[in-house]
Amino acid sequence: MNITQADLNITGIKKIGVVTARFNAPVTEKLEQGAFEKLNTLGFKEEQVIAVRVPGAVEIPLAVQALLEQGCDGVVALGAVIRGETAHFDYVCNSVERACTQLQLDFKKPVGFGVLTTENAEQAYARSGGAKGNKGAETVEVVIEMINLTKTLTQTP
Repeated sequence: MNITQADLNITGIKKIGVVTARFNAPVTEKLEQGAFEKLNTLGFKEEQVIAVRVPGAVEIPLAVQALLEQGCDGVVALGAVIRGETAHFDYVCNSVERACTQLQLDFKKPVGFGVLTTENAEQAYARSGGAKGNKGAETVEVVIEMINLTKTLTQTP
């Protein structure tokens, strides 16, 4: 059995998009910082990264779509949805996930889902540079790996 797995090689990647929701900024700005640091560590130049901020999580997919239409090889989607007292949490989480998943299928390009969906602020902080790492940085890795994997799979007879 031959198992194909991609790596974090950035050769041939022209543009990466990063979309960050401003809502819950103390969390999302840390996710964004983690993403930028990972992109820098991997060797991306500033002109290869298109970063935009949107008001909230629901607006993420529209910005992702615009970046994919501009030729980004993949997009990192960052946000934080923290459960409150109403069903709004469920609607937002489902809406954003569904749209980001559909965009990557439609464009055949990866959209990394770095949108935290947590029960409380403590969980969100733990995942934005705290005890659980930085999901912004991890989402960059996912996007790069998936760009490379899809290239490999489309080149394989």
